[in-house]
Order: sequence, then structure tokens, then C-alpha cells
Amino acid sequence: MDDDSVFRALADTSRRQLLDRLHAANGQTLGELCEGLRMTRQAVSKHLAILETANLVSMQRHGREKRHFLNPVPIHEIAQRWISKFERPRLDALADLKRTLEGDDHE
Repeated sequence: MDDDSVFRALADTSRRQLLDRLHAANGQTLGELCEGLRMTRQAVSKHLAILETANLVSMQRHGREKRHFLNPVPIHEIAQRWISKFERPRLDALADLKRTLEGDDHE
């Protein structure tokens, strides 16, 4: 796995939004992913290509359609390597406190 390509892919808000959309409903077509976004189909396609290069998204053909699927493995591997070495319980407690103080404790 190439950590740099994963970090580059995750650095962009639009690509993170696409990953969130695939997390909510995996196996979407390009048209489905474009719905409600303020991006052209071409821009979404370019973002998906970067996510595929980073192995965060895979594509499968179903007849004439291309369906896109989230691959959480690279994110998990980064979390294991870069987050686990810190004190996870303390970080979780701080994150919970932050959500509570900001009134965003529904996650």
C-alpha cells in the first residue's frame, strides 16, 4: 500500500465526500454519485480515478453500468499505523468531549 497516495486522496474534501456517500450506499453508479453534488460528471470521474489509484474505491461492471465500491482497508491500515501508536483511549475521550462540547454528540 502507498500511504502517500492514500493521504493525497483523503486530503481533498470532494473525495472525502464521495467516500462518505459510498459508505452510506455502496455500489453506486457515476450518475448516482453525481446527484446533488455541485460538480460535473467529469470532475467526479477524475476524483474517482484518484480514489481508485489509492485503492480506496474499486469499480465493477454490472451490464452496461459501472458500480463503485468503497474499500476501507487502506484507511484501516493507516489508522493502525498512524493512530494506534498514540494513546487511543485518551484520544477517544478527547474526541467524545469535543463532540459533547460542540453539541455534536449524535455520531
